[in-house]
Amino acid sequence: MKIEHKEGYVLISSEEFSFSEFFTFFSNQHKDLTKNNVIINISSNLVANEEEISLFLEYADIHRKNGTSFIVVYQNVDMDKFPEIFNIVPTLQEAEDVLEMENIQRDLGF
Repeated sequence: MKIEHKEGYVLISSEEFSFSEFFTFFSNQHKDLTKNNVIINISSNLVANEEEISLFLEYADIHRKNGTSFIVVYQNVDMDKFPEIFNIVPTLQEAEDVLEMENIQRDLGF
């Protein structure tokens, strides 16, 4: 797992060979990231199914309650299979756009 501190968010990228390994590393590191906007970039080389991706819902809820964003980037997924409140997009650029929109909404009090 690679953790990069970018302007306005923390980017977490998968470098593992299995989703369970990546998720375990992420879970262990998350306690230090709850006050940050987080973008999870799951490599297209890492095969994950909807059930596995859904494991991030718990963390997305924590961030929503903290007033921060949590976005998953995974290009091999059908976004319609997830709740609307769960931010999952196919590209990093789209994740950054969602983050910017959510920051504007928070600034406006939504």
